[in-house]
Amino acid sequence: MAKSTFLSSSIAKKVAMALSGLFLITFLALHFFINLTSVFSEEVFNACSHFMGYNPLIQFVMQPILVAGVVFHFVMGMVLEVKNNKARPIAYAKYNGAANASWASRNMIISGLVVLAFLGLHMYDFWFQEIMYKYVDVNSVEPTRYYEELVAKFENPIRTGLYCLAFLLLSIHLWHGFSSAFQSVGFNNKFSKGVQKLGYAFAIVVPFGFIFIALFHHFFNN
Repeated sequence: MAKSTFLSSSIAKKVAMALSGLFLITFLALHFFINLTSVFSEEVFNACSHFMGYNPLIQFVMQPILVAGVVFHFVMGMVLEVKNNKARPIAYAKYNGAANASWASRNMIISGLVVLAFLGLHMYDFWFQEIMYKYVDVNSVEPTRYYEELVAKFENPIRTGLYCLAFLLLSIHLWHGFSSAFQSVGFNNKFSKGVQKLGYAFAIVVPFGFIFIALFHHFFNN
């Protein structure tokens, strides 16, 4: 009975973490497409950013849900990692995990913690300063300020390098996490291989797309 309870509890936690992960992947894709417009059109990027920054539904509903989703996803990952370690037999310590699993799958907690630290810095850089601009300093609405603010973030080469490194680790995290999330919610059929390939493509295109955006603004707009 205890074993059954443990298994059901563990499965529920994995499903919950997977769902939060899929939610964060959706947000990441949206964030990427908005940032990508900054490479092609300053006006479009400003318009999209202004909409995101002043839309009440996004600011007061979706944004708190996003923050809660980030915290929940990584806390649940830590909880599952601790439980899995406790549930493994002692002999497992001699098991060569590298022979049966990728580095990404065996080190999700490491890459996840680094990504979480980066997200904290990212939130401080953009969300906290946005809150200060609008609600603390009560500045006037300026729909064209976002592009210049974005470019200024990538002026410092060290900051730009750390930004790129964080997205490289995010790519590693997504390499295993994308397809794993679908498996955890029971998506295991003839389309599974297609989803896995889609996950690999997403893990490469989106993080490296963010890196491209950062390097573009660093080298061509500063």
